[in-house]
Amino acid sequence: MATARVATAELERQRRRPDWGNLLVHLALAACVAVLAFPLYYAFVISTQAIDEVIQKPPRLLPSTHMVENYVEAWRRSGMARLLVNSAIVAIGVAVGKIAISMLSAFAIVYFRFRGAGLVFWSIFLTLMLPIPVRILPTYEVVGNLGWLNTYAGLTVPLMASATATFLFRQFYLTIPNELAEAAQLDGAGPLRFLWSFLLPLSWANIAALFVVLFIYGWNEYFWPLLITNTEEMRTVVIGLERLIPRSGTELPTWNLIMAGAMMALLPPVAVILFMQRWFVKGLIESEK
Repeated sequence: MATARVATAELERQRRRPDWGNLLVHLALAACVAVLAFPLYYAFVISTQAIDEVIQKPPRLLPSTHMVENYVEAWRRSGMARLLVNSAIVAIGVAVGKIAISMLSAFAIVYFRFRGAGLVFWSIFLTLMLPIPVRILPTYEVVGNLGWLNTYAGLTVPLMASATATFLFRQFYLTIPNELAEAAQLDGAGPLRFLWSFLLPLSWANIAALFVVLFIYGWNEYFWPLLITNTEEMRTVVIGLERLIPRSGTELPTWNLIMAGAMMALLPPVAVILFMQRWFVKGLIESEK
């Protein structure tokens, strides 16, 4: 009994003893979060201020009272509704297209036995090493010949191929036992039925994780939409924010309106991340197995 009491007392002392290593790790993580979050917070603060408050020294770090009027003016001046619609079409189209094409490509490479399958896969993967200018010029010429300039097809279709997503789906399919494919074949399921009824349900977590990443990629795309569109009606939100920047070098930039527009442009990707957070984390964990 005495030994048990001593052991219990020792455990109690260990519980009360501060874990300095764990505390330091949490402090370091909190500092990293603060460093990353402060620019976003300060951008929000600027979006709530009048222009004379923005330029005052020292800068104010608390929100002001001009939030509603700034956001309304930024929405009106930039044509934000159209910009958000265009960006949503591009982001969703690119994400869905990349996932669909990558799934089919990986499925063919893994489950269709043909000579040169490995060569086909590595040829796809090696495209990641090509510099963007090398791919941009031929792609632009093809899109122009197809008459897709200044169209949604031109904005989305050239961005749908993804060597990275193909690689990730291939690695996931390789972890699925061959017995599953053999059992489906014995039950009379064809290749597409096997893909739709077996592989697709198993891939939902990976699809969700990829969708979040690819949606943000499509939303933030700047160079290709700038190159492929020539009217304000087809601009995406990343490019359309330029309307809030004065054209004249003598006019003071309205940083409060610019930051208000940036905050509105930030909301859809944040909403996607929050809505799909559980699936996103699950997909990342499963992709590491």
